Amino acid sequence: MTVDLNGVRLRNRLLTSSSLLGYGAGKGRLILYGLSPIAQWVPLERFGAVVTRTLTTEPREGNFSLREDWKLWEFPAMLRAYGRALRRVDGGWINAFGWSNIGIERYFDEYYERTAKLNRIISLGGFSADEFGSLVEIVNRRAKVGEIAAVEFNVSCHNVNFPFETILEEVLAKAVPLSRHPVILKLSPDYDYLEHARLAERHGVAALTAINSVKALRLDPETGEPLLKNRYGSLSGRAIKPIGLRIVSELREAGIGLPIIASAGIHDFDDCREFFWAGADAVSLGSAVWLKRMPLYALGPIEGLRIRRLIGRVERYQLPARVATPEADLVGAVDR
Repeated sequence: MTVDLNGVRLRNRLLTSSSLLGYGAGKGRLILYGLSPIAQWVPLERFGAVVTRTLTTEPREGNFSLREDWKLWEFPAMLRAYGRALRRVDGGWINAFGWSNIGIERYFDEYYERTAKLNRIISLGGFSADEFGSLVEIVNRRAKVGEIAAVEFNVSCHNVNFPFETILEEVLAKAVPLSRHPVILKLSPDYDYLEHARLAERHGVAALTAINSVKALRLDPETGEPLLKNRYGSLSGRAIKPIGLRIVSELREAGIGLPIIASAGIHDFDDCREFFWAGADAVSLGSAVWLKRMPLYALGPIEGLRIRRLIGRVERYQLPARVATPEADLVGAVDR
C-alpha cells in the first residue's frame, strides 16, 4: 500500500523518528553509535519512512562525538560520553546530543546510496533562513524528485540553546518555496505550536511532526549537578506520550488541517490507535522502542518480530473518520 499525506508519500502509516536510527545504516553490524542494535532484526524498508538524524550544513560535534570508528576496547570511553549526552530517567530518556551529525554533504557521500531501499525523510537543522535555504538547495541537487519522501525542518531543538521561534516564519517563507520535495515542520511542545502550525499552513508546508521532545532537567541527587553536559536536555519516551496526545488533539480542535505525524512515546499498537483517534495521520517509533532495555540485546530477535508484527497491524488498520465529538470518535474507531 501507499499513503499520500498531502504529497508526502509513505509506504504505510508507521515511521521511525529522527536520530534513533542515525542515517538509516550503521558502520558495522554491532556498532552502537547512531543505529539502534534492535534495528538489526527489523527490515527498515518495511517502515512507512525512516527519518534521518538531523543534518546541518557543516559537521557538528554537538555535545557528543562524530566518531563512528569506536573499537571494542574503547567502548567504556564511548559509554561515558553517552552518559553525558543520554540518560534514562522517569519513564523515558533525556538527551543533549545537540545536533551531533556528520554534515549533509558527507551524509549524501557515505549513506545516501547505501540506504536507497528505504523510504527516507531527511531531517534538516539550521540557525537561520539562509542556512535552511542552503540545506534545501543541497537536497534538491543531490536527491532527485521522488527519491525521498520529504524533508523535515527541525526548527525546534532544545539542545542547541537557540531561540528558534524568532526565525521560524522567515525560515518557512524562504526555504519552503525552494524545496523540490515536500516539507514537514517539526513542532515543539515548548513553543506556541498552534501558531507555528498556522504559519506552516500559510507557507505551504505539507505536513507536521508532533511532537519534538520536551525541554527537561535532571540533577544528580547526591551533588546537585546536572546529569547532562548541556544542563537542560530533551525528554522523550513513554513519559511524554500524554503530552503528545494532547497536542495532536489540540491541533485538530484548533482547525489545523495539515496531516500530522505523531511522535511521542509510541511503543505498541494501542499507542498507535490512541494517536489515530486523537487526529494523527501517521505515527512514529522513537526512544520508547529503539532504546528499549534488553540484557545484551539477547531478546533482540523477539523484539524485531514484535515490531514487524506491529508494522503489519498498522498497515491493515483503517483510520476512523473524523467526527464532531470525542465520544463519536471512540465509537467509530474500530481495529479492522
